[in-house]
Amino acid sequence: MKMKDNRVLLTGGAGFIGSHLADKLIEMGKSVVCIDNFSSGNMEYIDHLMSNPRFTLIRADLFKEDFTEALRDCDCVFHVAANPDVRLGADDTRIHLNQNVTVTHNVLEAMRKKDVEGILFTSTSTVYGEASVIPTPEDYGPLEPISLYGSSKLACDALISAYCHTFGMKATSFRFANVVGPRSTHGVTYDFVHKLRKDPQSLEILGKEPGTQKSYCHIDDCVSGMIIGWGSLEGRFEAFNIGSDDSIFVKQIADIVCEEMDLENVKYLWTGGVDDGRGWRGDVRTMLLASDLLKGRGWSPLYNSEDAIREAARCMVQEIS
Repeated sequence: MKMKDNRVLLTGGAGFIGSHLADKLIEMGKSVVCIDNFSSGNMEYIDHLMSNPRFTLIRADLFKEDFTEALRDCDCVFHVAANPDVRLGADDTRIHLNQNVTVTHNVLEAMRKKDVEGILFTSTSTVYGEASVIPTPEDYGPLEPISLYGSSKLACDALISAYCHTFGMKATSFRFANVVGPRSTHGVTYDFVHKLRKDPQSLEILGKEPGTQKSYCHIDDCVSGMIIGWGSLEGRFEAFNIGSDDSIFVKQIADIVCEEMDLENVKYLWTGGVDDGRGWRGDVRTMLLASDLLKGRGWSPLYNSEDAIREAARCMVQEIS
């Protein structure tokens, strides 16, 4: 997809990834129409954009409201809106169906009605489930997600691909490792920082020592990867992995967070987890993505997992101090 799109619709633009993407698109000279219902987004993340004439905010619920007119004169949709909490699916089996799959269908239908050709979608590494090939490439199969969140994102990938081939659209889908950085509102690093702020002497950790082993991607690498993939699309639909070139254990993350908070002798309280050490039902034990496809288009991560976690923890500590 050529980088000619001058006016784009950005769903979930007040959230963690969406707000960073909004900053980048504005920096690139694009006009951005942001839709957010602020269920997980934060006005503080986009306050600095509100006076920019190329930024428009629409408060709307993509699940319940008709937002078709927001696509007027838009060349492309950056669809970031979703419920990002993997753990919620085990307690509320409809939340990811509604907020991920149905909302994505609503976005695609609005695009079809307004003849909008391009969509960039934020997917996830969890579509691969417990992959037997590590690092895991984009052509790995069969795809067997073990969480309802992962299954919802895989369903969205399939739905987007079908719309592209049926209605002449084009799409890039990005399967992220765990994304961390400023403005993050969930995840293990976020949890550890806030737990230790309440109790600097002990830290409850979900799972069994040393925890799961996964790749972590800094938000700056995430955004740069999306922009490069979007501008180099070949064909109607392409899926790209985005992640660091390494992985770390949860225990290492705890150590990093303690170091960044200047805490010593913190007692780690492991819960034991579920299913032989997972943090929760649907938690993948090992995740490391092969990002060769995107690297072939000129992208490479600037952060490894440890540096991404350390930078994210440092920013979180500064934000809450």
